[in-house]
Amino acid sequence: MRIVCILAAYLLDLIFGDPPTFPHPVRGIGWLIGKLEGPFRSVIKNERASSALFAITIIATAWLITFAITQAAYSFNNYLGVLISTIIIYTSLSVKDLGVESLAVFNALNEGDLNKARTSLSRIVGRDTANLDEREIVRATVETVAENIVDGIISPLFYALLGGAPLAMAYKAVNTLDSMVGYKNKRYIHFGRAAAKIDDAANYIPARLSVVFLVMAGWVSGHDPVKTWNIAIRDGRKNASPNSGIPEAAVAGALGVRLGGLNCYDSIAVQKPYIGDDSNHLNKLHIKEAIKIAYITSALFVITGAVLFWLI
Repeated sequence: MRIVCILAAYLLDLIFGDPPTFPHPVRGIGWLIGKLEGPFRSVIKNERASSALFAITIIATAWLITFAITQAAYSFNNYLGVLISTIIIYTSLSVKDLGVESLAVFNALNEGDLNKARTSLSRIVGRDTANLDEREIVRATVETVAENIVDGIISPLFYALLGGAPLAMAYKAVNTLDSMVGYKNKRYIHFGRAAAKIDDAANYIPARLSVVFLVMAGWVSGHDPVKTWNIAIRDGRKNASPNSGIPEAAVAGALGVRLGGLNCYDSIAVQKPYIGDDSNHLNKLHIKEAIKIAYITSALFVITGAVLFWLI
């Protein structure tokens, strides 16, 4: 039944995306993180120990609550269990939203409205967007599409395949923890360390699996699969993150563009390593190509997962 839930969840995400009024579990996880950070800091003075226990508590709570809900639903009725599991897995996916939000940036650029493009971009990236020119807006959009192919698509599907709705939601807790406390600033350099390390570990296998599917998706999209593979292998580990650079490099290779460069976060300049070759100058059409690759990658991963699940 698990694969039925995953396939149905994937289709629901393609159709509905993430409606703003829908009671999304990630908001609940975010609320719990905000509520428990203070008490953990107060009770356990060693920030690294506090960090580890805090992260484990949030992740375990997300898994346990989801497990209890799904088990209760299945014990009442199998169809109800499938429905609840499907809805929970659906909330862990971000296929359509990634496309919609990125396409909003493209549409604004297509209209020649840089301010609108910057505003749309600010909703999906953490960097400063107020002074970006068109090329930098395109680069930021392509980079975030590439990175989120793992975080928002491959990883939640991977964990749903391994452990159903509870493990998919545990992964979302990992991802939410990293996005809220996994920073190397003064406040979180120690307290956020465990969250960042767990996120790195959770995405390690999915990020590397993504290369295979990105190569196939690039080929289906009309791009050179050999170049996609070569750039992914050559540049995938240049990024400080052990995972995010891998899908970025694969997408850069498929599109024949160079990603990376100078980014600003809260007015602090950070030089990111260059990824890919500047064979094609970045332009707004590369946003649509990156979105197409993301959609095809997701479909290929779901289909492959379904086939393997039935065979095994």
